[in-house]
Amino acid sequence: MKPDWIAVDWGTSNLRAWAMGPDGVQAETSAALGMGQLAPADFEPALLGLIAPWLGAAAMPVIACGMVGARQGWFEAPYRAVPCAPVAAGQLIAVPTQDPRLRVRLVSGLKQTAPADVMRGEETQIAGALTLLRDFDGILCLPGTHSKWVHVSAGEVVSFQSFMTGEIFALLRQHSVLRHGIAEGWNDAAFDAALSQALSRPEKIAARLFSLRAESLLENLSPELAFARLSGLLIGIELAAAKPYWLGQRVVLIGAPQLCSPYARALAAQGLQPETLDATACTLSGLALARGLL
Repeated sequence: MKPDWIAVDWGTSNLRAWAMGPDGVQAETSAALGMGQLAPADFEPALLGLIAPWLGAAAMPVIACGMVGARQGWFEAPYRAVPCAPVAAGQLIAVPTQDPRLRVRLVSGLKQTAPADVMRGEETQIAGALTLLRDFDGILCLPGTHSKWVHVSAGEVVSFQSFMTGEIFALLRQHSVLRHGIAEGWNDAAFDAALSQALSRPEKIAARLFSLRAESLLENLSPELAFARLSGLLIGIELAAAKPYWLGQRVVLIGAPQLCSPYARALAAQGLQPETLDATACTLSGLALARGLL
């Protein structure tokens, strides 16, 4: 196998790489070697440990996105200010390497000054989405640890807003008093009811959250119902705050099915019919665009 180039998505927790040929993906690999586990000097050995079988004598182009370009990553790729194209060929950041078989370029993240906000990695997914959604004007929602709502027009990111919904969910589930009464599971009715409560009265979120604990103690609220209700409450306050983005707009979700499904259900309850795109497909299309292929 002789790939033309290598695509890399390097986040806080994981490293994923794809050997890319004329017809797309030839091979892929991954490891739990994210930015959070590595010092700057460790990035090149970590990458070589995964992709060495794909390398030949000549320098291999490697295009990478994500937290690899953060200040605490391998090499800082400065943020680009919106409004701007999500990814711009010719504006990739070269990374000094020790191994002559590597020619690494990083995709920069995006920044917004008012209100202050940043993204890394999502800009590549947005760029890929725009190659799949020709002439798209509307809203992209990227659910995750830090969900992003992004206004796109004329091929540019106009504005965006981030929400710590996924991280707050994990913190409450694992490290708060709620951890005693929550276990993974699902119930549509419980999610819908909590969503409606949060959307109509978002200012009561702290009280609604503690009620999950109280009902667990007093009424034997099942851990699975509590899980769905916690999801509904947190997504509900996110939608309440993001209403200027999605109200009356075309919305496209980008992400894995388990992340997008609750958002699709929540938006459908507000009368929207969101479309969904696969995150990996968007990432690969965005990295290809960054390389100048699309």
